[in-house]
Amino acid sequence: MEILLYIILAIVAAEFVLERVLDYLNQKERSEQLPENLSGIYDEEKYKKSQQYAAAKDKIGFISSTFGFVVTIAMILGGFALLDNFVREITDNSIYQTLLFFAIIGFGSDLISTPFSLYNIFVIEEKFGFNKMSIGTYIADKVKGWILGGIIGGGLLYLFVLFYQTFPEYFWLYAWGIFMAFSLFITMFYTNLIVPLFNKLKPLEDGELRTAIENYANSVNFPLKNIMVIDGSKRSTKANAYFSGLGGSKNIVLYDTLIEKHTTQELVAVLAHEVGHYKKKHTLQGLFISAFTMLLTLFVLSLVIKNPALSAALGASQPSLHMGLIAFSILYSPLSTITGLLMNIFSRKNEYEADAYAANTSSGKALMDALKNLSVDTLSNLTPHKAYVFFYYSHPPLLKRLGALRNYVKTEEV
Repeated sequence: MEILLYIILAIVAAEFVLERVLDYLNQKERSEQLPENLSGIYDEEKYKKSQQYAAAKDKIGFISSTFGFVVTIAMILGGFALLDNFVREITDNSIYQTLLFFAIIGFGSDLISTPFSLYNIFVIEEKFGFNKMSIGTYIADKVKGWILGGIIGGGLLYLFVLFYQTFPEYFWLYAWGIFMAFSLFITMFYTNLIVPLFNKLKPLEDGELRTAIENYANSVNFPLKNIMVIDGSKRSTKANAYFSGLGGSKNIVLYDTLIEKHTTQELVAVLAHEVGHYKKKHTLQGLFISAFTMLLTLFVLSLVIKNPALSAALGASQPSLHMGLIAFSILYSPLSTITGLLMNIFSRKNEYEADAYAANTSSGKALMDALKNLSVDTLSNLTPHKAYVFFYYSHPPLLKRLGALRNYVKTEEV
């Protein structure tokens, strides 16, 4: 029990130290003078602003992560045990105990992070011209998030505990099945069911952009169903776009901020990149990898979850599923980090392939221009440390992408 406790504390501490080292290395890469390789992307004034933005984000990130680390250590050294005793006094039903335990943790974690979130949005993002969100919208988003979290998260957790009690030997397979079914459901219907709760969606009006997108989709036999515009400007000036749906029914969702800031050719090139993911079957591969990773995690969980030492290591007076899950999640995190690193490597490879597809079927130069504009508009850090990229980046850094794209730019585009 004591050995497990020390291991848990060591893992949490090691992760915190690793994050701080990576942040330090990343900060060391920044400079006050505009690097030569960024000339033509950033001008002096914009580059200086991007450095100030990164410094402000790093500062609040350090404070929030340090505070979170201290709270986590406190919970491990007695907080989880106190909460376990509290839920046991409320109800004798083990399912309700687990639901209440994680509901309190989730709600408490959100409350703790709220001051940092408010400062990030209404001070930092506001200062650098990104925030468009009102306090009313922020509160409404919070309430809606709590309700959705309670319904969806609570429902899935209830089924998990029910499977654990009803099918003790194979609960992990039943849980994996229901989790995967839910993932597929969300992938297919997220835009239609979840997004309208937070944003307004409307069809893209007839005109040059819609015609260009439809012509491109037809030229590459892409099964496009709808082209929608989302009011992203309700919350931020930052731009985005994504596809939703599976199989032969795909929907494009464009942020209104993206449409405002980019030419038709750039927008088509960005969408061509997303089509490249579809054509190269990256989305399908990602689903299989996620399914395998989830299955592996649940299988390992099934091997150790019944060990009373997991609960005892956190100070529980008697074994429980919820205390075991907390201990397991920490003990398993090194393996999760490894699988996450492998998935990031795979994802970065896929981004290069999707870029190449977009350059070959649309315009490499337009995609390069779009990536540059997106990075400058969001004050992105274009000189991240290699170690930071390795651990955290699911996309290659901009300069790497531009270097690869130059090999595909057509002569007539230069």
